[in-house]
Amino acid sequence: MAVRTQSAPRFSPMIAREWLTFWLFLGPNLLLFAIFTYWPLLYNAYLSFVEWDFIRPERRWVGLDNYATVLADDQFQTILRNSFVFTAGCVALTLTLGLAMALLLNQRLRGRNAARAVLFSPTILSGAAVGIVWIYIFDPRYGLLAELLGLVGVRSPNWLGDPDWAMLALIIVYVWKNLGYAVVIYLAGLQAIDRALYEAATVDGAGAGARFQHITLPGLAPVLFFLSVTSILSCFQAFDLIQVMTQGGPINATNTLVYNLYELGFIRFSAGQAGVVAMVLFTIMLALTLLQVRLVERRTQAD
Repeated sequence: MAVRTQSAPRFSPMIAREWLTFWLFLGPNLLLFAIFTYWPLLYNAYLSFVEWDFIRPERRWVGLDNYATVLADDQFQTILRNSFVFTAGCVALTLTLGLAMALLLNQRLRGRNAARAVLFSPTILSGAAVGIVWIYIFDPRYGLLAELLGLVGVRSPNWLGDPDWAMLALIIVYVWKNLGYAVVIYLAGLQAIDRALYEAATVDGAGAGARFQHITLPGLAPVLFFLSVTSILSCFQAFDLIQVMTQGGPINATNTLVYNLYELGFIRFSAGQAGVVAMVLFTIMLALTLLQVRLVERRTQAD
């Protein structure tokens, strides 16, 4: 004789309380994401298909005309190239110099903590304030760099007024401001690596280069991934230094996607074209992030 077992009810007061607790914790976060992230993204996508000046109440639907106008513009191609050059230069220098400084400050040196504090201090400064200070440093006649170069008989270039030097000047300032953050993150990753691995490698006769290649770099892989993602996203969104130091000039030499978005939206009052630039920027950042995540997944599966 078969015995019928009574199945547990699909809905009970205990399950209801668990779901209520779940939504009480998750609901506010989802609401904030919906208001400040998802809705602006959807609204921006809508604006990219209309012609609107932010003032008139009526908005004229133009479809893909805004995309055709912006993407076919030669100036936009220059701006797109500037964005990639600026991001590549800043990320490469920040990650490389940050690792070198972290390796140095991870040693037992006198005044190490003071050096860490000094190196990190520019990170907490206002970008506008940093830009103003560096404008005077880059002054080709009376700036600090002009004085230092004059001591060795070298004439200072017109850093911010010459299209050939302006982008390099911006990269230098951006790296100087954000280098301390990368150093702190690197130091946290270095201190998380088991020291016994280095001791065992030293006993086995491994040199400094071999220890760095086979212990330090693999141990810092998660840190490198985090810094590369955050640095790329941050560089593509850099605005304050560009606004204060060059305003996108000279001759669009430092004009980037974010600054171009600001020009189109709040100087020319073209909400539709600004929306197109914003969507291009979002697509690039999303693609780069997904590519980095995919590369990390492949490396993890290979290991």
